[in-house]
Amino acid sequence: MTKTEAKEHAHQLIDRLPQTQVEAVVGLLEAMLDPVSRAIANAPIDDEPVTPEEEKAIAEAREWLKHNPGIPFEEVLAEFGLTVDDLKHLQETK
Repeated sequence: MTKTEAKEHAHQLIDRLPQTQVEAVVGLLEAMLDPVSRAIANAPIDDEPVTPEEEKAIAEAREWLKHNPGIPFEEVLAEFGLTVDDLKHLQETK
């Protein structure tokens, strides 16, 4: 199949999809074309063992969450001087 034939076939298949699936395919294509997403997808699996220090930090974080509410994402962003709208704007400018 030539490149042109493959593209035409892809268009035909996309035309047959319901809107929600078209949106999912668009998201997949954008991720495939984004170099950072592609690098993350192709990165090797992190198979390094967890160190005792990391295990301790994880246990402490889990214990903290048992007694405290989680921190809202908006608060975390605010600590960096950002808002959710800032993130949306960054996504739109990609």
